[in-house]
Amino acid sequence: MDKRLTSGKDTRRKHSDALKQELVERSLEPGASVAAIAQEHGINANLLFNWRRLRLGAQGAAVQEAVPPTLLPVTVQMDEAPKSSKAIAPRPSNSVIEIDVGATRVRLRGAVDEASVRCVLRLLGAIA
Repeated sequence: MDKRLTSGKDTRRKHSDALKQELVERSLEPGASVAAIAQEHGINANLLFNWRRLRLGAQGAAVQEAVPPTLLPVTVQMDEAPKSSKAIAPRPSNSVIEIDVGATRVRLRGAVDEASVRCVLRLLGAIA
């Protein structure tokens, strides 16, 4: 029988809060590799991911407010009318426009006119 199960002694390694904080901060830097940082310190990458999740969860809305979403300017250009004398009937569009703002995704399906896009962007700007 395994001694760890019968002795009641916890065999897990303990890591200081300072080390956890340092590694989490390093892992949140742009371009940082969680796997490389974990390997460098002899810990499992899943453990570091768990520490990150706990820290970000504890910070909650403060993290989301620290980096507000940025709306990009949108311009719509209408194509010129075809030069042929035959009128081309518009076809229904199967396209989808997706706009992600934080945890919210807005999906515009089908043929979307300029006024609809402007309205959606104006409303997103008001709540962002």
